[in-house]
Amino acid sequence: MKGAHHALCGAAAWVAVASTAPYTLGWYPVSSLGIVTGALVCAGAALAPDADHHDATIAHSLPPVSEWVCDLVGRLAGGHRNGTHSVLGIAVLTGIAWAAGTVTMHSDVLGDLAVGAGTMSLLLVAFAARALRLARRRLDAWALALALAGFITVAAPTEWDWLPVAVGLGAAVHVAGDMLTGGGVPLLWPWEPRPPRWWRRTPVLNDLWSSGGNFAFPVLGTTGSWRERLLVAPLTAYAAYGMGAAVVVGSLTALGHDPDVVMDQVWDAANVLVGTATVVGTIALTTPPPT
Repeated sequence: MKGAHHALCGAAAWVAVASTAPYTLGWYPVSSLGIVTGALVCAGAALAPDADHHDATIAHSLPPVSEWVCDLVGRLAGGHRNGTHSVLGIAVLTGIAWAAGTVTMHSDVLGDLAVGAGTMSLLLVAFAARALRLARRRLDAWALALALAGFITVAAPTEWDWLPVAVGLGAAVHVAGDMLTGGGVPLLWPWEPRPPRWWRRTPVLNDLWSSGGNFAFPVLGTTGSWRERLLVAPLTAYAAYGMGAAVVVGSLTALGHDPDVVMDQVWDAANVLVGTATVVGTIALTTPPPT
């Protein structure tokens, strides 16, 4: 998958898991603020497995720091689409996020500061900003990433215990996305089992488990294919819907309104409009034209 598509899938996955709005799963509910900021963090985490490639989008997201990080990760992971694209890689990234969340320091003015979570979010938000073209220039990426990382550093001790969930989810979404393309991923790295000879000679089966030890379900074809774009388009709309709903709910709460009551009224009105339009459309289609 292309970098921007990975990021959009990560944002959509976070909305599905963390939001409680209609048409979401709500498995790990967080506040409205957590949905919006978490979508950016998860989008960045959905790019993190490509930190094993010095020419990936994220390598140029926050130079020179991102370039140093990608060079180091590439050496540790054994090159592109190896360690970071495996179950072990997902676990390691999640563990790093959890460990980062435990690194705090105390300030007499601001209280406890989550410097670990802020530092990790600095890179992740920069990844997402460049991939989604929220920041086209290097200084813009630094400014956006520093602003949100600073906020996370101050707010994390009271609200950001979901950081490992967002990072793990984003990494898993990336690996799943690459599994849907022809190259596949080494899910069991560093163990890369080779299929038996009869498997390698059987059409379809040799696409699911390649001679190099990669596993795939290549329904999207090659990276950047029209099928990939077709998949990402509704996910983009879904991510925008979830973040928009979170902004509305957060604004209503700040204004002193009960967001549940207001949103129920909005959905009731929407259902009435849809029902009315359906009835009118049905009548219009079934009524014979005048002679």
